Amino acid sequence: MIYGKWRLYQPIQPLSPEEGLPAVSIIKPLTGVDPNLYHNLETFFTMKYPVFELLFCVYDEIDPVIMVVQSLMSKYPKIPAKLLIGGKNVGMNPKVNNMVQGYDVAQHGLILISDSGIRMKEDTLLDMVTTMLTKENCGMVHQMPYVCQREGFSSVLEAVYFGTQHAKMYLTANMVGINCTTGMSCVFRKDIIDEAGGLAHFGQYLAEDYFLAKAFLDRGYCTRISSQLAWQNHGNYSVAAFQARMVRWTKLRTAMLPHTIILEPLSECLWLGTLSSLVVTYLLGWNGIVFFLTHCLCWFILDYILLKVINNGPLPFSKFDFLVAWLFREIASPYLLIKSQISNKIHWRHRSYVVRWGGYLEELHEKARV
Repeated sequence: MIYGKWRLYQPIQPLSPEEGLPAVSIIKPLTGVDPNLYHNLETFFTMKYPVFELLFCVYDEIDPVIMVVQSLMSKYPKIPAKLLIGGKNVGMNPKVNNMVQGYDVAQHGLILISDSGIRMKEDTLLDMVTTMLTKENCGMVHQMPYVCQREGFSSVLEAVYFGTQHAKMYLTANMVGINCTTGMSCVFRKDIIDEAGGLAHFGQYLAEDYFLAKAFLDRGYCTRISSQLAWQNHGNYSVAAFQARMVRWTKLRTAMLPHTIILEPLSECLWLGTLSSLVVTYLLGWNGIVFFLTHCLCWFILDYILLKVINNGPLPFSKFDFLVAWLFREIASPYLLIKSQISNKIHWRHRSYVVRWGGYLEELHEKARV
């Protein structure tokens, strides 16, 4: 409720008096089956939280994921769960189109959106909700992305990226108040999104998570990061898929925040090292090559320390594996950044889009692609 420029923050009504915790509706948008899906979904049935409901959303009625969900619902009959099939076409974003049906039938005041590849710990939801309740005007709590360790070089590459470069950007942006939110795992107040037009309003954007967070910030609410990580545990992954994901994310950031075209290269080791070496050579007469190598060594060591902190313990791969993955990512970064600026087309979930300034979408149909 708003009076003039002042907002009265309405407390979320707890539905579990003995715990003092509000009930949560968990929306799981699903499409297709990967090797880890069953285990990932099962972790939501085994969470330790007083009151919650699971809303599994499937767009295609012949999707094999339906059988996986039905199997788990039969295995855990005491857990409130619904399987919703069909979706609604409310915009260009297929994820939002799939989730709207779950949002519309959600019974509780808090909504958790969680991607299919996320694995939960027993106390993850408890951590996210208590993080929200500890600050009066908190509207959303999101988790910083990380990965479960799997076999193969691509898994090491993902861990190195999410535990170093992405972690630095994510934590720094949130520390200084820049909107940097991931929608793969976030809990938020439903009443505020209803005020913003409901979840369907965000179907016009591909990066719906950014605009969901913006809706809270624009209304005077804050967003916070959970103390637990968002454990990504996709069963299908590769270096090519990882790089395509990085290019897509960069295109979206550029469309929503154009100044990232300049600022983002300055957050990369090789770009910043090259520019700094040229500067100290010109202004101070230092040896640019020595400065560049020292810069890279310091960056490498600090990244290794940060990754161990994010991982909260020893790494599940060797220092040599880290070195190879770190070098591969750093060397490939300029190429991926340049590639992201060549075209504003995005391929996502078997569909193609053109991203316009502001993050708006236009779908490319088959005839337009010929």
